[in-house]
Amino acid sequence: MPTLLKAAVLGVVQGLTEFLPVSSTAHLLIGSRLIGYDDPGGVFVVMIQLGSIVAVMWLYRQKIVAVVTGLPSRPEARRFAAMIMLATVPALVAGGLFSNFVRSVLYESFTVIALAFIVGGIIILVVERVRPQPDVFDVDSLPVGRAFAIGSFQALALVPGVSRSGGTIVAAMAMRVDRAAAAEFTFFLAMPTMAAAFAKSLFDVRHNLGSARASEIAVGFVMAFVSSALVVKPFLNHVRRHGFAPFAWYRIVVGAALLAARVFWRA
Repeated sequence: MPTLLKAAVLGVVQGLTEFLPVSSTAHLLIGSRLIGYDDPGGVFVVMIQLGSIVAVMWLYRQKIVAVVTGLPSRPEARRFAAMIMLATVPALVAGGLFSNFVRSVLYESFTVIALAFIVGGIIILVVERVRPQPDVFDVDSLPVGRAFAIGSFQALALVPGVSRSGGTIVAAMAMRVDRAAAAEFTFFLAMPTMAAAFAKSLFDVRHNLGSARASEIAVGFVMAFVSSALVVKPFLNHVRRHGFAPFAWYRIVVGAALLAARVFWRA
């Protein structure tokens, strides 16, 4: 497979999985291994994440502009901005403390990824069945304290396979937030969280950047942007009608397949 085609495939994988509760990081690690894409220093993965960030900011540009322009005069704009930033703090702290260990150790373990897939899928199924009756139906009415508690679960996404969006969505549902509002809240949390993660990762791999891979990065970025932009709205419509159970079963099946593959490979 030509290198540019590999870059395009991984860009699509990044875009399709970033905002679904299935772990984009795990899918990129698995996908890179399957198609034989070499990414020294993780430069490519770092750069194409920006495509997903830009896509979700573009989709919610009206809300972002309204909040930013309303900061000087509108209390609700200041409350929304403070809520998002406060909910982002736990993930930033955890990332600063543990990201190097996670990248150097856990990223190499497909067993960890498989178990995270399975456990995460089971938790989603349990929460879908026993979740309390929601009392929050839109992001703007989410209490700040509850937003902080939900945002704390982003820190778990450092473990490949856990899923940043999955952790926050499940936590939000358990805290009486409607499915669609939970999903939309995780989109807003993704903006500062992913931007900060991108900035740190870019700093870490700065010495590995070079013009030789510019075309691969450009292709991956564009494909991540396009696929992210296409998946967000259909995803919201899907969860409003069907919930998250299909994603949970997908996680369980993929995790079981990974474990079986590890056993077969060792045998």
